[in-house]
Amino acid sequence: MKFTIKQIAEILEGTIEGDSSVEVSQLSKIEDGTSGSLSFLSNTKYTPYIYKTQASAVIVNNEFIVEQPVTCSLIRVEDAYLAFTKLLEFYQLAKMNKQGIEQPSFIHETASYGDHLYVAAFSYIGENVKIGNNVKIFSNVNIGDNVTIGDNCILHSAVQIKSDTIIGNQVVINSGSVIGSDGFGFAPNKDGTYTKIPQTGNVIIEDNVEIGSLTTIDKATLGSTIIRSGVKLDNQIQVAHNVEIGSNTVIAAQTGIAGSSRIGKNCKIGGQVGIAGHIVIEDNVNIQAQSGVGRKLKEGTTVQGSPAFDYSDWNRSYVLFKNLRKIESRISNLEKKISINDGNRI
Repeated sequence: MKFTIKQIAEILEGTIEGDSSVEVSQLSKIEDGTSGSLSFLSNTKYTPYIYKTQASAVIVNNEFIVEQPVTCSLIRVEDAYLAFTKLLEFYQLAKMNKQGIEQPSFIHETASYGDHLYVAAFSYIGENVKIGNNVKIFSNVNIGDNVTIGDNCILHSAVQIKSDTIIGNQVVINSGSVIGSDGFGFAPNKDGTYTKIPQTGNVIIEDNVEIGSLTTIDKATLGSTIIRSGVKLDNQIQVAHNVEIGSNTVIAAQTGIAGSSRIGKNCKIGGQVGIAGHIVIEDNVNIQAQSGVGRKLKEGTTVQGSPAFDYSDWNRSYVLFKNLRKIESRISNLEKKISINDGNRI
């Protein structure tokens, strides 16, 4: 996609210094700018790059003062960083602005969908599926029977949506994620073998949720696994059966949540956290990376460690832990001195 600097300035409500007819087709960092690219300058430590960048245009703040000749056109705005963010959003939407049904793909005759649907080649849509308006379904997506998908959703390549899943509006699911797979449920037998427990529930994903690549959300044994509105899940996260994650909670990569746990609203959970099954994490809890949580956490607490405990206590304990060898050496020396003194008394 190509845009003239004039078109970009109109989008950003900015003013131009330089050639407004120049076309750009990509975005770049200012230090890596090449001909045909657009960059921005908001951090003053990158100012030297504007005088040697090869970018065709750079977005700058209104108050920026040019002290040397520049070869690029300038687009002046009130806040260069926010303007560039807006442009990234616009660029992403333009890339996603696809419509139509490509072939080969399969849509069951009982499925229904709204306006401006896009289905890429090699995707499958099963029986009684209901899809809203402005939904983008990319290649090799598989949507099982009786799935409901709301408006303005994006399913990236190789996403699997299993039967009976319910997805709200403005949901983004990134490549390779599996929603509604079987939960990990097995009953032990006397002979040491296991019998699989049928998983008969579903997954419900509310509005404005984003799910990273290769994340798995298991359906409930009975009832629903629920991801509430505004939740953001990173890549490679495991959400087990019957878990509920509260609104606007964010979870970083490689976290695992065991079955039937409840996580509250506005929680922040770091990478590689392990959360045991059947526990409650209340609202506004912060869990630091690589923590292991095996008990209830009260509202507003911050924890770290495995097993996880209060964050400030953990920091104080870590100071002691990393000095254990010195402490042991001091204790040993003190014991020797005491022993010598005791011997002198005898």
